[in-house]
Amino acid sequence: MENKSILIKDIAILGGDLKKGSVLIENDKITTISDKLNSKDADEVINGYKKVLMPGFVNTHTHVPMTLMRGLADDLPLDTWLNEYIWPMEANLSGEYCYAGALLGCLEMIKSGTTTFNDMYFYMDDVARAIEESGLRSVLSHGMIDLFDEEKRKNEFKESIRIIKKCHNTAEGRIQVAFGPHSTYTCSPELLEEVRKKADKYGVNIHIHVCETQNEVEQVIAAQGKRPFEYLDELGFLGEDVIAAHAVWLSEEEKNIIKNNNVKLSHNPSSNMKLASGISPVDELIKRGVCVSLGTDGAASNNNLDMVEEMKIAALLQKVHNLDSMALSAKKVFEMSTINGARTLGLENEIGTIEVGKKADVILADMNSAHLTPYRHPISHLVYAANGSDINTVICNGEILMKDKEVVTLEEAVVIDIAENAAAELLSKS
Repeated sequence: MENKSILIKDIAILGGDLKKGSVLIENDKITTISDKLNSKDADEVINGYKKVLMPGFVNTHTHVPMTLMRGLADDLPLDTWLNEYIWPMEANLSGEYCYAGALLGCLEMIKSGTTTFNDMYFYMDDVARAIEESGLRSVLSHGMIDLFDEEKRKNEFKESIRIIKKCHNTAEGRIQVAFGPHSTYTCSPELLEEVRKKADKYGVNIHIHVCETQNEVEQVIAAQGKRPFEYLDELGFLGEDVIAAHAVWLSEEEKNIIKNNNVKLSHNPSSNMKLASGISPVDELIKRGVCVSLGTDGAASNNNLDMVEEMKIAALLQKVHNLDSMALSAKKVFEMSTINGARTLGLENEIGTIEVGKKADVILADMNSAHLTPYRHPISHLVYAANGSDINTVICNGEILMKDKEVVTLEEAVVIDIAENAAAELLSKS
């Protein structure tokens, strides 16, 4: 990285102690937050007039190459969606297709303010290639599915360890790698137990789907005699490095298990609604002290990667589900998408708030528009009135990725063309 400095001048600041002032970024870090900085203090100056500065959004559950499958199979139950449409198409995937889909996903996330995402999919070194070019931060995991077959299990570990050795802590530290066992119903107990051992050995996170649907819970009870989180607890699988996506169908005992093991949860309201999976008891879990973050899931089941939209849906869904207008406040859902996302990924000392010494992963939203007027409460406006297109500027690791709504690390028209062609080819093969 070249030595350079960026001054964001005279701006409202969210996610930090100072409410208004200027922020100086030097290299990859925030070095000064003050109301006394001036333009001569930096190589580049960004005017904060009628904008707000906040931490970049942290999307804690994605399958980014699935942008190529956006709109492929709508209005279907999860089992049908997976077995009859998604998995048959995924059988024809290649590294180049995943690279094309990841480029598109990175472009979409930059334009809507996500600076960090937690991804599980296939050909993850090709996904890493797209991330490196885009300038985003990510935790990647190869989706491990052995279907209780020993040979498949060996191959899944071989691929996961290959990706760890090739990609972990690359791209100036922006890319990390985790283990990604798909779920308790597609992975054998042997795979899950070995993942726990290997995650400890390599010092990496574990990313897994748990309790997404009633059918999944019933399958696990039939096969293992226990509910999913009870089963994982019995295996000794759970810990503070486990990121469990969905967590919709939870018993009281499972809620206690999650809390006692400090498991981190990724809530995916749009995907859960679209696939009619159910509603996670997020407000209750947060009140119990569980770390719950926010994710979009893949673009095939959402169908976008817009974290601003996801915040509004998360808040409103909890209110109507609990018949309580005070459930999951705007402030709480903003924290889910920023600092709780950072905690979920074990990055809370680096990102998630605007503080001196933290990585310069920040975004600016333009509040000078009709749907954000009158300008009163910025967090309320962001959660209930804004959308991803209100993000004006994105900085990750001290590098400007988008300025005044123009993406500078990727050529937007080229990326869209690459993805359109890749999606058409992939569909023709399926």
